[in-house]
Amino acid sequence: MIDEILKDAQQRMQKSVDVLRNELAKVRTGRAHPSILDHITVDYYGSEVPLNQVANITVEDSRTLSLTPWEKTMVVPVEKAIMNSDLGLNPATAGMVIRIPMPPLTQERRRDLVKVVKAEAENSRVSIRNIRRDTITQFKTMLKDKGISEDEAHQAEDQAQKLTDRFVGEVDKVLAHKEKDLMAT
Repeated sequence: MIDEILKDAQQRMQKSVDVLRNELAKVRTGRAHPSILDHITVDYYGSEVPLNQVANITVEDSRTLSLTPWEKTMVVPVEKAIMNSDLGLNPATAGMVIRIPMPPLTQERRRDLVKVVKAEAENSRVSIRNIRRDTITQFKTMLKDKGISEDEAHQAEDQAQKLTDRFVGEVDKVLAHKEKDLMAT
């Protein structure tokens, strides 16, 4: 029973780290990368679909993304979806090809993005700590119901703390990597 609870906690903590990675992938570093457009959806015949399902997205050079919609009628909706996104990008259309130049980041904007990234990382840490709290509460309930001994409960709490430390360390590594990425010229 203890192993199941710890395994569940580990999976939930891993999901918190994965969510952080996905959120940080949306934060621009000034370099062109197709994942920047992952959260953009386009109206495709009445339903919202991810941009990568209606167009081929490629990296033209280090500062330019190139999109080629599968259908000619999708050029305008794709362009509108990119302009209306929170990314601040200005696509340029040439026939069937939409080019998205990535403007260089100013030092002030980089610092602002680092603050955003740090806030996301802190949210992940809080999430991981909440998972630890829930896990320890389950162990205390089991102890109270005489499902496990005090020694087992104490060892299980130690294991939960070690899991927490490991995943908080992983969040710190992801944050450090993204900060380095953002501050690089």
